[in-house]
Amino acid sequence: MKKLQILLFVLISNVIFCQNKVFLYEYKSIPDSTNKQNIKTEMMVLNINKDKSEFYSLEKFQMDSINLAESQKAVGIAPPPPPQKKMNSNRVIKHINSKNIEFITQVLRDKYDVSQEIDLKWQLKNEFETILGYKVQKATTYFAGRKWVAWFTKEIPIQDGPYKFSNLPGLILKIEDSEKYHIFELKAIRKGQENFTYPKLKNGNQDVKISYPQYVKIYQNYRQNPAGNLAVDIPDYKDESGKLVSQAKFRKEVEKMSEEEIAKDNNILEIDLLKN
Repeated sequence: MKKLQILLFVLISNVIFCQNKVFLYEYKSIPDSTNKQNIKTEMMVLNINKDKSEFYSLEKFQMDSINLAESQKAVGIAPPPPPQKKMNSNRVIKHINSKNIEFITQVLRDKYDVSQEIDLKWQLKNEFETILGYKVQKATTYFAGRKWVAWFTKEIPIQDGPYKFSNLPGLILKIEDSEKYHIFELKAIRKGQENFTYPKLKNGNQDVKISYPQYVKIYQNYRQNPAGNLAVDIPDYKDESGKLVSQAKFRKEVEKMSEEEIAKDNNILEIDLLKN
C-alpha cells in the first residue's frame, strides 16, 4: 500500500509539473557557413500545456502581442509593417501522444501551417553531465541532414524539447548538431498561463494548410527565386535625387539583394531542404 501511495504521488507530481510550464532556450546559429564568426543568438520559448506544446521566438511573440493589442483598439486598421530586425518567425506545435506536428512558417508574403510527421530514432549513450543543476544523459539522432547530440533529464518528466525534437524519456535541456552550427540550450524555467493562445492578427494573412512535401516544393522554389513577386506591384517612381526609377530596374535591384541574402543563408537548420 505504501509503495502504491508513493507511486501515485510521483505520477500526480509529474502531471502537475508538466502542465503550464515555460522553458526558455538560448538558440545560437551560424547562418553562413563561410563566416563562422557571425553567430546569431535568439531566445526561444517552449510553452507546455496539458494537450500540446508550442515553440516560438520570445521576441516575435512579444511583437505579435503588442500588434494584437494595438489592432484591438481600432477597427479596420492596416496590418503592422514588417519588423526592421529579422526574427525567427517559425513556430512548432506538438500534440501530446502524436507524431504529427504543425510547423507554422512564412515564405515571402505567404504563411503556411505545415503538417509533418516526426519519428526520431534516438540512441541513448552511457554519458552524463549536469545542466542547470539537473543530471542529463546523452542521446544522438539524425534529422534533416544533420547528426544531433542531445542532453535530456528524467528529472523533468516531459518527453519534449526545442524545435521539432522530442520523444526522449525526459526533457531535452540541450541539443546541437555535430558541427555546432545550431545549438539550443535551456536557460530558465517559468510558470506558464493556462489555456495559452498565441496572438494572431485577424487582419493578417491566414495560414494556408499544406503537407510537408508541398512545403518542400514551395521552399525550394523560393530559394531559386527569392525575390518572387515582391516587386511586381511597384510602379515607376522618382528617387531622392528626382531620377526616374523604372519598375524593371527596381525589380532587378530587389532580385540582386534577395540573391545576396540567400547566399549568406546557406546553413539552415534543416539542411536537407537545400538539396534538390
